[in-house]
Amino acid sequence: MMYNNGFGGMNLIWWFLWMIMIFWIFATPYDIPGQRRRKDSPLDLLQKRFASGQLTKEQYQEHKAILENDLAKK
Repeated sequence: MMYNNGFGGMNLIWWFLWMIMIFWIFATPYDIPGQRRRKDSPLDLLQKRFASGQLTKEQYQEHKAILENDLAKK
């Protein structure tokens, strides 16, 4: 027997499930184990230390000026 429903019935359900799985893989905001991540720059680390309260405002501004000066030289 031939079925002329190329995208009907169970085939349509499988396409729908594949689309959901592909969307879930690429749209999840969670870290995937083994995934390569960009390393934090020195300025990012400095901002995190300032946000956590390890540095005062003066120390933060001093270190930031040094880092920006080093980046400008490169």
